[in-house]
Amino acid sequence: MLAQQWPLGWSIAVFVFAALLTVLCSVRLASLGDTLADRTGWGEALFGAVFFGLATSLSGIVMTGVSAAENQPELAYGNAVGGIAAQTLAIVVADAAYRHVNLEHAAASPGNLFFGCLLIVLLSIALLASFSPEVTIAGVHPASGVMIVFYLGGLHLIRGQRSPLWRPVTTTETQPDEPDEDGHLNQRRTRTLWMEFIAIASVVVIGGWAVAHAADSLVSATGLSTGMVGAVFMGLINALPETVTAIAAVRRGAVTLAVAAIIGGNSLDALNLVIGDIFYAGGSLFHAASTDQLFLTTSALLMTAVLLGGLLVRQRKGWWRLGFDGVVLIGIYLATVATLAV
Repeated sequence: MLAQQWPLGWSIAVFVFAALLTVLCSVRLASLGDTLADRTGWGEALFGAVFFGLATSLSGIVMTGVSAAENQPELAYGNAVGGIAAQTLAIVVADAAYRHVNLEHAAASPGNLFFGCLLIVLLSIALLASFSPEVTIAGVHPASGVMIVFYLGGLHLIRGQRSPLWRPVTTTETQPDEPDEDGHLNQRRTRTLWMEFIAIASVVVIGGWAVAHAADSLVSATGLSTGMVGAVFMGLINALPETVTAIAAVRRGAVTLAVAAIIGGNSLDALNLVIGDIFYAGGSLFHAASTDQLFLTTSALLMTAVLLGGLLVRQRKGWWRLGFDGVVLIGIYLATVATLAV
């Protein structure tokens, strides 16, 4: 039953249930992540991008892997880059939830800026791979290995910046990354916190598998294009963990963690393409991408560049309580979805 196509009603129910489960798990992850960032000494930016980003990206990783293994390469590719586009839009949602000042102003961090640059590099490599010769080694395109090397190299550079040579200007609205001494989780042992963190992340993994299979069933039952289902429906579910955790982190005052969870999660989601390439038995996942997936990748690149511009400009107040970048991001995403729907 689990391996067969599901009825349309079941598929829709799985999508809704997975969304609700993701919301509940992500709120808890925000609290655990904020406390563990202080305990480990990594800080909100790096911890949020790596451990927090990994936990919130697990569902997307499973979605991509399952779709690729079920011989749905466009669905797998679309989920990965569609999740990045939707998660970038989550910055706008978190910004709207932060009432004091624009989130990009308060969450000034060199680490967040560098992760944005790293994401642009990873997506650029993916695009180059799609237009490169269709060469594989043991069924995997060499670009997959290159993306892993660049990601690990980027983490090494960020981790090594204990005393950066430049810092963002501190203003009265800037929220520094400082330990929360009054949190109720501070009374619990670090080992217990890690165990709960991993347990909740495991639940998210199961939800990711269910969503991937439901998406495959939706394509078969409705006749919708795999590009549309992967980029929009799966992408939005994929973006839920980052969106909810970002809002929860903002409510806790952990604004740096909120931005890091989204940008760092996006960098990990770019590596979903590597997962899909490994599990796809038909050759290179990059060459299986259609025009829709390549268009979506370019859109994600554009949205990331706009977000970096907002983090650099650091408007205190912008348009309709959002920074200029937030308004532009909404416009780009809506135009992308409308183009894919045509």
